[in-house]
Amino acid sequence: MIKANLFYAQSGGVTSVINASACGVIETARQHRDKIGKVYAGRNGIVGALKEELIDTSRESAKTIAALRSTPAGAFGSCRYKLKSYAENKREYERLMDVFQAHNIRYFLYNGGGDSQDTANKISQLSLEKGFPITCIGIPKTVDNDLPITDNCPGFGSVAKYVAVSIREAGLDVASMCESSTKVFVMEVMGRHAGWIAGAAGLASEEEGDAPHIILFPEIPFNKQKFLRKVKSCVRKYGYCAIVVSEGAQHANGTFLADAGGADAFGHVQLGGVAPFVAQLIKAELGYKYHWAVADYLQRSARHIASATDVEQAYAVGRAAVEFALEGKNAVMPIIIRGKGKKYTWRIGEARLVDVANVEKTMPRNYIRSDGFHITAAARAYFSPLIQGEDYPVFKNGIPQYARLKKRLVGKKLKKWKAN
Repeated sequence: MIKANLFYAQSGGVTSVINASACGVIETARQHRDKIGKVYAGRNGIVGALKEELIDTSRESAKTIAALRSTPAGAFGSCRYKLKSYAENKREYERLMDVFQAHNIRYFLYNGGGDSQDTANKISQLSLEKGFPITCIGIPKTVDNDLPITDNCPGFGSVAKYVAVSIREAGLDVASMCESSTKVFVMEVMGRHAGWIAGAAGLASEEEGDAPHIILFPEIPFNKQKFLRKVKSCVRKYGYCAIVVSEGAQHANGTFLADAGGADAFGHVQLGGVAPFVAQLIKAELGYKYHWAVADYLQRSARHIASATDVEQAYAVGRAAVEFALEGKNAVMPIIIRGKGKKYTWRIGEARLVDVANVEKTMPRNYIRSDGFHITAAARAYFSPLIQGEDYPVFKNGIPQYARLKKRLVGKKLKKWKAN
């Protein structure tokens, strides 16, 4: 009997540990050569399946695959491509089925956020209807930490560590100059509708007066006068004010402080520029000299300061995805379940894709201080274990060394795909 092949793809914005999940998938699949034929990776995510651009991971050495565990970004390429419903775009789904059948792919593992889990769920349903069942397993990934059911998302712990470290260090810089120079520093972090990343920056504030002094969350409507009073109070009390603002900070009417206009491939409003908006508001109203920074891609690609806990969890969900598939589970996603008790423990569980797809989990109100400008003790207890431990990559000549893949494609068997 010809062994079934496995297709793995990365989707959406990448993280510093998504390749650790890929490593978990490929290494686990190689341990089950009696059941799984080859592991193909989509070149640039699901687009690779549509174009029949399948990377043959068997051409990569065990050493290279192992190096994925400490390599940031998406080693096989990712994409922002949302499949519509079967009724809206039947042609795309039929193409995917044709590619899967042509290459005897019976396992589909999709590593991404809520939109990606929606895609995996749709393909699972359609494959059953078409009589060529595909076992579809989602693999959680998102720096935004906004997937439901799972305690946390692989990718988040490392970005949380990065922003906490960054605002700690930047805060010390500003504090040393504030007497005669900069009074305000604003750091913009990711987070469209959920303030998890912004909240994690609050871990840097361990003692009275530590940065950040103010955090602006998407969950708390922006109140201009209240905010300016807080800034003025911090400068008077500490000599300076360090602020972390989520890109999704909103006015009371739900509009973003920094709506850049347009939308991405998933239909999300394009955001950007909230840090200069906030900084210039302070300058105009209070006259303070300022500096601002946008963490942008740096926060999600900073593998050199990744959380060891995050790396371990990212690898574990990749491994579990293969194990779930071999156990005959379908349309599910491995999740992280936090143990009870004072000592942090975790284990892998599972959730149905239908319950995960297109659902955003925001910060609980009890994680945000009553004044809306910082985190509570409950938030600290949640965040702190996720940033623990260091898992440094190998350095050579002072520079981290990351995996370099051959990315050799298998031969095509179908006609060239032409997008609509």
